[in-house]
This record gives sequence, C-alpha cells and structure tokens, in this order.
Amino acid sequence: MSTQVPTDDLESDPRVKAVFDDIRAFRGTDFINNMWLWLAFDPALLERTWPEVKEVVGKPSSIDPLTKEMIYIAVSVANNCTYCVHSHTAAARAKGMTQEQYGELLAIIGLAGKTNQLATALQVPVDDAFDASRRNR
Repeated sequence: MSTQVPTDDLESDPRVKAVFDDIRAFRGTDFINNMWLWLAFDPALLERTWPEVKEVVGKPSSIDPLTKEMIYIAVSVANNCTYCVHSHTAAARAKGMTQEQYGELLAIIGLAGKTNQLATALQVPVDDAFDASRRNR
C-alpha cells in the first residue's frame, strides 16, 4: 500500500525527464524502477537523491560493487525496508553474488542483530581498545 502514486506523465516535467534520462544512460537500460518513479512526485527530492546514489553506490571506489550491494542489503534488513532488500538482492545477484555468499550474508546479518541486541540490553561498555579517542596515538 503506497502513500503516493506516480502520475502517468512524470516525464512531462523536464527536471524529472533529465534525471530519468541520466538513470537510463548511467545504467544502460530503459528501465526506471519504482523507487525513482515514486520519488518523482517531488522533482527536487529526485534531483538530490539520484546524484548521491550515483556517487556513493555507482562510482568506482575501494569497495567493490558486490560488497556495496551486500552492505546495502544488510542495512535494508536492519531498517526493515522490503523494497530495498528486494532491489539490492537482485542487484547483488546481477553483480555475481552466489547462493553461498547470500547464505553467509544472512548468517552475518542474523548474528549481528542478535549480538547488537544483547550488547544493548546488557549496556556493555566499549573497551578502551575499541574507542579511537582513548587509544594511544
């Protein structure tokens, strides 16, 4: 159930069309996924969000594309974003994620969730060795 429904003529707005054209060119496809269609209700929001995604996730960096997608899956699970879990799992698979890697990722996500909750419940103090402000320089 959506809180917003995209109109049929989104690209009649030149700002939306420019972003959609950039998405198509950057990804090498005509497909515009729902995230961008729904964000297009507010051209300014669309214009702010797409360049950030393109810069952080799309730009080559010291973190490889598959790892970026797997991180995105983990954060999406933690934030309970069904859409992002599905879209980034598909993207990770397209970038070569194997079933074995997916299983390992889910095991890590599950373990991290459990140990995070235990540490929070117990209010475990941070070790000096882990606190950058307390380590010897």
